Amino acid sequence: MKRPEGFDRTPQSTTGATPPRKTPAQKKSGQKTPEQKKSGQAGQPPVPISEPALLKRRGRTRPAPISEQPADTAARHALKQAEKARRAYERGEARRFTRRSRRRRITWLVSGVSFLLVIGFVTGAVYSPLLSLTTIRIEGASRVSSSSVRAAVGDQIGRPLALVDFDSITRALGRFPLIRSFVTETVPPDTLIIRIAERVPIATLATTRGFSVVDPAGIVIDSAAERQPGFPLIELGSATVGSPAFTAAVGVVLALPPDLLKKVDTVSAQTADDVTLMLTGGQSVIWGSPEQSALKAKVLAAVITVGGATTKYDVSAPNHPVLGGN
Repeated sequence: MKRPEGFDRTPQSTTGATPPRKTPAQKKSGQKTPEQKKSGQAGQPPVPISEPALLKRRGRTRPAPISEQPADTAARHALKQAEKARRAYERGEARRFTRRSRRRRITWLVSGVSFLLVIGFVTGAVYSPLLSLTTIRIEGASRVSSSSVRAAVGDQIGRPLALVDFDSITRALGRFPLIRSFVTETVPPDTLIIRIAERVPIATLATTRGFSVVDPAGIVIDSAAERQPGFPLIELGSATVGSPAFTAAVGVVLALPPDLLKKVDTVSAQTADDVTLMLTGGQSVIWGSPEQSALKAKVLAAVITVGGATTKYDVSAPNHPVLGGN
């Protein structure tokens, strides 16, 4: 079978990669190969044609690689810039947070140390022997003896002012019937002031043992076998201290002015509405209830000056006083 023409012909590379080999005789004689003769170039291989040139001949263009496209290059550059800015922002935020946290820790540390120093200083100063009690000053005592009060609380001498036992002072002063109330004040570095409010005696009460001087609350201030002058005697009959009769009699005594109170010898009351006064001159005064006592006292002082030999006055109705008995 006859092969087609050109079937055994070696195809010519379009890229000109490898020229056909010469035979030994051609190498020795320097003859050209048919391809060299056809190309008209002596001893030189044919010029290879690059792929872009070949595509250009065919009317085509090869797309640029992805890494070489301008849009991708700009995006990559913008991405790098964004990453760089993000890292710079994160570093700045970290530095700012660390600085703020460090400043906050320093502030708390300084505050804590300062607080501890102040507490230590105050504690040391308060409990220091330099602030121990050495002086007790008594104020407001007239009937009660200041030296007796000072001696009663003398066990507090030498204590730091912060450790003074005020309960013990209260118990000690409670044994003085003339002391109605008191307040204390510590004056650094070493002084305690006790201000006393004494009970005010207003009348006497007859008892089985003699007579007792009482204050408006009926608290016994002093007792004696004989009646003490300068205080009216309250006679209650079957009533007792703290009863409405006693409260009414005390109210009348407290309402009398000092010059009129000196003329009162006895205040009698069985109920709250039948208070009667007996004056030192022998006159009797029907007082009634303690209501309007201030007005009744003024009316009584006025009628006594004009009463003359009158031995009985009735001021239970102060707007219409009655004088009787000669």
